[in-house]
Amino acid sequence: MFAYLSKKIAIPGGVKLRCITWNTDQGWIACGGEGALLKVLRLDGTTQKEAAKAAAGGNTLSQNQSLEGHNGAVVCATWNNQFTKLTTSDEAGLIIVWTLYNGQWCEEMINNRNKGVVRDMKWTASGDKICIAYDDGAVIVGSVDGNRLWGKELSMQLSLLQWSPDGRFILFCNTAGECHTYDSSGNAVAKVPMYCNEGYVGSCKMVGIEWYDGSLGFAEQNCPVLALCLDNGRMQLMRHDMDDNAICIDTGIKPGAIKWNHNGSILAVAGHQSTNDDRELWLVQFYNQSGEHLRTLRVPGTGISGIAWEGSGLRLGLAVDSHIFFTSIRHKYLWAYFANTLVYAFTKPERQEHCVVFWGTCSNERYAKYVRRITHITAAEELCLLATKGEKPGEHMLILCNTLGSPVDSKVLEMEPKLLLLTDCYAVAASEEVVYVWQFRNSITRQLASEPAAAAGAAGGSGAAAKLQREGHEKLFHIDNPMAVQTPEQFKASQAGSTADPICAITAHQHLLLVARSSGVVHGFALQGLQPDGQYLLRCRPQRLALNCDGSRLAVIDFNGVMSFMDVTAAGTGKMRGEHWANERKDVWDLCWASDNPELLAVMEKGRMYVLRGTDPEEPVNSSAYLAGFKDLQVRAVFLDDIMQQPNLPELDMVADYETRSLRDTRALLATGNETDAQAFVGDNAHPRLWRLLADHALGKLDLSTAEKAFVHCRDYHGVQLVKRLAQLGDKNKQQAEVCVYFQRFDEAEELYRRMDRLDLAITLRSRLGDWFKVERLIRESGGDDAALNNAWNKIGQYYSDRQRWAKAAQYYTQARNTNMLVQCFYQLEDFDSLVKLIEVVAEGQPLLAGIGTKLQSVGLCSDAVAAFLKAGDTKAAIDCCVLLHQWDQALQLAHEYNYPQAEGLLQQYAGHLLEKKKYLEAVELYRKAQRHAEAAKLLVDTATQLASQKAPPLCIKKLYVLAALEVEAFRKKALAAAGNDAATAAATMLGTTTLGPGMTRSRATTAMPAQTAAAAQ
Repeated sequence: MFAYLSKKIAIPGGVKLRCITWNTDQGWIACGGEGALLKVLRLDGTTQKEAAKAAAGGNTLSQNQSLEGHNGAVVCATWNNQFTKLTTSDEAGLIIVWTLYNGQWCEEMINNRNKGVVRDMKWTASGDKICIAYDDGAVIVGSVDGNRLWGKELSMQLSLLQWSPDGRFILFCNTAGECHTYDSSGNAVAKVPMYCNEGYVGSCKMVGIEWYDGSLGFAEQNCPVLALCLDNGRMQLMRHDMDDNAICIDTGIKPGAIKWNHNGSILAVAGHQSTNDDRELWLVQFYNQSGEHLRTLRVPGTGISGIAWEGSGLRLGLAVDSHIFFTSIRHKYLWAYFANTLVYAFTKPERQEHCVVFWGTCSNERYAKYVRRITHITAAEELCLLATKGEKPGEHMLILCNTLGSPVDSKVLEMEPKLLLLTDCYAVAASEEVVYVWQFRNSITRQLASEPAAAAGAAGGSGAAAKLQREGHEKLFHIDNPMAVQTPEQFKASQAGSTADPICAITAHQHLLLVARSSGVVHGFALQGLQPDGQYLLRCRPQRLALNCDGSRLAVIDFNGVMSFMDVTAAGTGKMRGEHWANERKDVWDLCWASDNPELLAVMEKGRMYVLRGTDPEEPVNSSAYLAGFKDLQVRAVFLDDIMQQPNLPELDMVADYETRSLRDTRALLATGNETDAQAFVGDNAHPRLWRLLADHALGKLDLSTAEKAFVHCRDYHGVQLVKRLAQLGDKNKQQAEVCVYFQRFDEAEELYRRMDRLDLAITLRSRLGDWFKVERLIRESGGDDAALNNAWNKIGQYYSDRQRWAKAAQYYTQARNTNMLVQCFYQLEDFDSLVKLIEVVAEGQPLLAGIGTKLQSVGLCSDAVAAFLKAGDTKAAIDCCVLLHQWDQALQLAHEYNYPQAEGLLQQYAGHLLEKKKYLEAVELYRKAQRHAEAAKLLVDTATQLASQKAPPLCIKKLYVLAALEVEAFRKKALAAAGNDAATAAATMLGTTTLGPGMTRSRATTAMPAQTAAAAQ
C-alpha cells in the first residue's frame, strides 16, 4: 500500500481541533475543537464510484455547517451510521444528539449529567444502543430513541470503551492501562490480558481500542480484529477479548489514536517521535491484520488529535492543530491484467473464500471462482498465477489459470511465497531467504519437453523420465548460497536456515532474473539453469523492481516511495555491475514500462500519471487508476478502487486508455492539416504507432506516396499492398471507396458506389462482409440474376439457422428452394406435416429421402417414414423401420411384397427374447401386431392355465380365455379368407389337440409363469 497527503482544510480562526469522526455510509465529517467549535463537512465525490476519483485530490466542500449548542471545547464525537445521527460531548459534560432534517443538521436531544467529563462514547454496530463513559467511572447505556437503559458506577477512572461486534459485551479501559470486559447489562466478566505490556516497568495508559465488526468480511479466516494500544508504544492484536495468542507490536512511537479501516485489513496508528533536539515528529503508521508494518507517513504540525477513515477505505482524515488533513490510500489489491482480461479477488461477508473474478474487458464476460486463502496474483502473456495457502501447515500452492479461470497447471510449495512474478514460461516465487523457479509448460515448451521425456522413457522407463523432467522444471536455492541450486526434494532435505539480509523484491525479463535484498544488493541470475550473472548495488532498500522491455534499465521504488533508475548494462565498479543514477522522483506508488519502447515509462505519483521518455516527464494526467499495460503509445489503466466498490458488476468505463504526448501532438498536427510538419515530427519521434497514424491520414487524403512510405516504416505489408492496389484503380471515387472499406466505414463506401452507379461493386463489398441482408436488397434494386438472389437467401437462412431461429430460416430456404435445409428446419420446428409433404417434392431415388425417413422414424411416424424409404429405393431400411417401431404386420407385408425373408426370423428372434425375459403379454401383443393369431392364442391359454394352478382370481383367468378365443376367431377368418377351407378344420389343423372347453386336455406342456403375470393380466 501507499499513503500520501492529498488535501488540507483550514479551520477558520485557527481554532485547534480536539476530535474528528467520519460517517462511513453517507460521507459526513464531524470535527470538534476549542471554543465550542463543531462543524459538519462533506466533500464532493465521497460516495460509491466517485470515491476513487476523489482520492486523486482537488475536492471541494459540498456542505459546511457550523453547529451551535456546546459551551466548551467539543472533545468527543461519534456517528450512528444506521440511523444517521451524530452524538457530541464537550468538556463540561454536555451531550447533544444531532439529526439530519431537510439537508441540515439540527439538535434532537440534550443530556447533561452535571458531573464528570465524558471520556468516550460508542454506538453498537446495529446503532440501537449507545454507551457513555465518564472520567469518574460512571457508565450510562441508552437506546437510540433517548431512553436510558441502565447506569452503573465502576470503581475505576475510565478513559475508553468499545462494544463487541454483536453488542453482547463492552470493553472498558482505565487510566492505569487496564482493559475490563463487561456484559451488555453492566456485569463484570473478565480482565483482558495485556501480553504486549509484560515486562514493562512504569505507568502507562490506554490510548486506543478498536474492534472491527466484520460487516464487510475478513481479509483472512480467523484474523485479528481487536486492537489495544498503550501510550508507551506497545500494541496487541487479538481475535477476541480472551485470545491467548495475541500479536504483540512495538510501534516505536508514542501513540495517540488508532483506527481500523472499513474492512479491517489496515490499522492506522497516529503518534509522535522525539528527535535529538527535543522536537516532536508526528507520524501515522499503517499495519495489516497480521501486525506487519506497511507504511509510515510523516505529518506536518504539532499534534494529531484524532483520526477517522472514510467509508470506502480510500482516505484517512487527520485532525492536526487547526487543520484537517486528508491522506489518500493506494491499496495493494489482489489483481493482474493479461490478454484483455482483468483478474481480481475480493472477500464477501457471507463466505470465507476469496471470490476471484476473471473479467474480459472487451467481451464484458465474467467468470467467478472461489479460492480459499489466496495471497498473491500475477500474470503475463496468456496466463495468470495464483498463490494460495494449502490445507496443511506450511504448505502453499501455485496455480496457473487461463483467461476463463480454468486451472492449467499447479505446484505445491513448502515455503511461503512473499513475492511472486510470472514471465512467458517461468514462474518465480521468493520467500525472505529462498528463491523458487518453475519452468511451466506453455504452448511452446510443451512440445519441446515431449522429446526428452520420450527419450528418457525409452532409456529408463516412465518413472525416470518423470523425475528427469521434474528436475529440469523446478529449481530452488538459498539466497546466501546461490550456487547450490537444488530440486525440491533435495532442498527439503537440506533444511536451509534463515538469512540476516532478506529478499525484498524480484523482477525478471526473458532470460534474466534479478533478486534484491534489504541491504541494496541485487543478484542477477540466468533463468535457464539459474547460473549467477553478476551483482548490482542500490543505494536504497528496494520495495519494487521493474526491467524495461530490452532489459537494459531497471526502475526501483524504495520503501519511502522514491523512484530511481539503474543502467544494468554499465560496467560498474569492482565486483558490482551497473550504474545507479542520481535522478529520483518522490511519492511514486505504481509504474509500468512500455512493452515496445525501452525509453518509455508510465508512473503514478500521488494522484497524477506521468509518462517519462528517458528521464524527461510529459504533462501529467489526473488519475487514481492502477497501471495495467503500456503499448503503442497508450497506457491502459484500471480504476480498481471503483471496481472494488461494486466487484460483482464492473463497468467497461472502469478501464481507460491514456495517450502519450507524442501521439497527442501527432493527432493535433494532422488535424490542422500541416502534413509536412507532421511527417517531420513523426520522423523525429519514430514509432510504429505514429507511422500508422500518418499512413491512415495520408490514405484519407489519397496521398499514396506518403501512405506507402509510412506503411513501410511501420512494417505493414498489407498496407503496402493496399496502396499498390489503389494506385492501379485510377478512379478517385473507387480509391476513396476502398479507403473507406479499409477504415471500416462500409456505409460510406456503399454510398460512393451508388453515386458511381456501380451497385455490382456494392454487392461485392457486402458479400465480402457477409452482410447478406443488404446484399438481397441491393440485388433487388439492381435487378440481379436469380442465382445471386438464391445465394443471398441461402446465406440469410444460414444466419437464422445458426441462431436457432428455424421459422425465419425456413422462410428464406423456401424462397431459395433449398430442400436439404428445409428438412432440417421442419424437423427442428417439429412441423412433421410439412416434412411429409417434402417427400412428394423430392425426386425418386434421391439420398435426401433416406434422411427424411430417418427423421420421421425417430419421432415414430412409421408409415410416412416407410414411404420415404421406399421412394428412396431402400426396402431394407423400410422394413427395419417397421421392426424398430414394432409394426410387425407392415414389416411382414413388406417382406412378402419385396421377397425379404429375414423379417420372419427377426419376429421369432424378438418373440423368443420376450419369452426368455418372461414378458408373455408383450409377446402376445407382438404376435397380434404381426397377425400371428395362433401363436398369440397359444400363449394366452398357457398363461391362463398357469394362473389357474396358482389360484389366481377366476375373473382374470376368464378374461385370458376370452382373449384367446378372440385370437382363434381372428385366425379362423384369416384362414377362410386365404384358402376358403372349413373353419373348424383349419383351426384343428393349426391347434393340434389343444381345446378350449372345460374338462378338455391339451397335448403340450405349459410354461411356468411368474406370479406378476396375473397382475399384468388384470
